[in-house]
Amino acid sequence: MAIPYVRGIEFEYGRVDQVSPLIRRVIANNPGPFTYMGTGVYIIGQGEVAVIDPGPMLEEHFEALKAALAGERVTHVLVTHGHSDHSPLAAPLAEWAGCKTYSLYRGIHTAKDELGSEDDLSFVPDVEVGDGVVISGPGWTIDVIETPGHTANHICFGLREENACFSGDHIMGWSTTVVAPPDGNMGDYMRSLDKIAARGFDILWPTHGSPVRGKEFVATFIAEYASHRRAREASILAELRGGETSIPAMVSRMYKDVDQRLHPAAAMSVLGHMLDLIERGMVVTPDAVPTPRSRFELVTARA
Repeated sequence: MAIPYVRGIEFEYGRVDQVSPLIRRVIANNPGPFTYMGTGVYIIGQGEVAVIDPGPMLEEHFEALKAALAGERVTHVLVTHGHSDHSPLAAPLAEWAGCKTYSLYRGIHTAKDELGSEDDLSFVPDVEVGDGVVISGPGWTIDVIETPGHTANHICFGLREENACFSGDHIMGWSTTVVAPPDGNMGDYMRSLDKIAARGFDILWPTHGSPVRGKEFVATFIAEYASHRRAREASILAELRGGETSIPAMVSRMYKDVDQRLHPAAAMSVLGHMLDLIERGMVVTPDAVPTPRSRFELVTARA
């Protein structure tokens, strides 16, 4: 099977939509090849609320969030990871609301020109959270789930009352995610997919695009997400067995049907696979610090 993507979404930029009994969503006007229709900001609860991934620092978006939150008390601003489409508005929103920001901070950053999604270098959460931390308010309870892979500091949030997962960029309905070294780690990513699958969520709410709904469909979706990564690894190994040593050459063939604007990010994901294969003793490179411009070969090719 292929990944059963969910790409249809009805919205208006800046409008607040009640998407479940406990969840509202406001989408920022920052569409692009990595953000799809834009950053979806989630408001959890009524009266005393948490906000997840406030998004980019766009004045009209900030004003839309203020309007959506009028008359309520924001108790927590939660951030899945520190990328420029997720976290820049976190501190300004928390300051406006008089609360704190919560995330997992690890000071690892990837260059914009390599990743294609700029790091928010200024973001450091007021409160660092990780596995086992519970954040709650009137009628809502959120579990913090560490899911490194897309970035080293990526976390998801589980909403107990709706058995829902706010999956950030870890799992997206419209596309696969970029796993770009040195911040991203393919081995960690695959383990994190298993971790979310084991929770048996009924619905995934990614920061970009539509939700993935239904316990069985969520399980299938995650399984196909993982299968896609294993298929990419198999394609890389086939390229290496055929004598190819260059990541750019591999990307030009493996991603020939993908928007070329995404090829630099694809090269970083292939590098992520290479580093995982090196760690597993299957691939070697002469470079102490491998990059997408390094040369790679199978260990068996040297034997």
